Amino acid sequence: MEREPRPSQVQIRINSRRHSGVIHPLQSSPAPASAAASPGVNPVEIKHFKKWVPWLIPLFVVANTIVFIIIMYVNNCPKNSVSCIAKFLGRFSFQPFKENPLLGPSSNTLQKMGGLDVSKVVDKDQGWRLITSNWLHAGVFHLLANMLSLLLIGIRLEREFGFVRIGLIYVISGFGGSIFSGLFIQSNISVGASGALFGLLGAMLSELITNWTLYSNKVAALLTLLVIIVLNLAVGILPHVDNFAHIGGFLSGFLLGFVFLIRPQFGWVSQRYTPAAADKPKFKMYQCILWVVSLILLIIGLTVGLVMLLRGVDANDHCSWCHYLSCVPTSSWSCNTQPASCSTIQTGNQLNITCSSNGKSGVYILPNASNSQIQGLCVELCS
Repeated sequence: MEREPRPSQVQIRINSRRHSGVIHPLQSSPAPASAAASPGVNPVEIKHFKKWVPWLIPLFVVANTIVFIIIMYVNNCPKNSVSCIAKFLGRFSFQPFKENPLLGPSSNTLQKMGGLDVSKVVDKDQGWRLITSNWLHAGVFHLLANMLSLLLIGIRLEREFGFVRIGLIYVISGFGGSIFSGLFIQSNISVGASGALFGLLGAMLSELITNWTLYSNKVAALLTLLVIIVLNLAVGILPHVDNFAHIGGFLSGFLLGFVFLIRPQFGWVSQRYTPAAADKPKFKMYQCILWVVSLILLIIGLTVGLVMLLRGVDANDHCSWCHYLSCVPTSSWSCNTQPASCSTIQTGNQLNITCSSNGKSGVYILPNASNSQIQGLCVELCS
């Protein structure tokens, strides 16, 4: 007894204008009998590739938000500072604007909770800070900006490529951003998911390049993405913004996109049904070359960067102009972001504090002042 022939499968690409100019790879399925063109030919119907249900990116957003709430609980501004913002929130109230204009905790709390402090990474073998710093945020404004961007960028990518590849790009890009930041910014605490976010932007750019033939509006898609990237990097020249983490994350994500987001290329068809003998999907030579080169550059870059960082190398000593990539001084702001330093004299209940950088001093009635209280007052005097 003869078996019924199994429906053959073929993957093809059509010149579609759906989904912002992206021509999605398609999968075939059997066509109805009426669609058969001739005897002996098994036509198949075009279907889109599976769309993933995004859940990892929303989970990342929830995780970042929960971590921020925990940080504010640990910060406990009323106990550790002289003045707080939104005191009705109790221990969740924010540090003064002069100390933290983003509505968030103190730098001491961020350091204690895992912020990127290069001295601790190098001298105390706390390399885990290269990862934990990506899950901390300096304030409500910082958190909102990053999480909204993550939802807009990440959900689209996860729907197209799945949670495994996008999750890996997010985590590895954040790690790469931390390494690049640590090589150039060694005197301040760095926190935030910006490096991972720029990694996703970099991956979008490399995905467009490696899957170039799958796009209909190629030039428009490329120009739009480049404008978004340039504008976001331009914001990094403002003071107190760690643009080195942005650049490091972007470069890492750009290379990862060639590795993880590669798509097989397909022949062009215009009909709804096509014979099963149609061209099979395959990768083009330029895609394979980009895949190999990007993987090698990524491994070498992360390894060399990590070794240099752990050896205490200050990249600014080898690049006199690189500091302009993170902050360009103007008449409106200064790029001097050195930590505040003060001298203190405690006389009974009276505390005298003098800022070392500008000479300003203040007298406070504060018996048994804690280190965090003194640091907060010092920041106010020096700002």
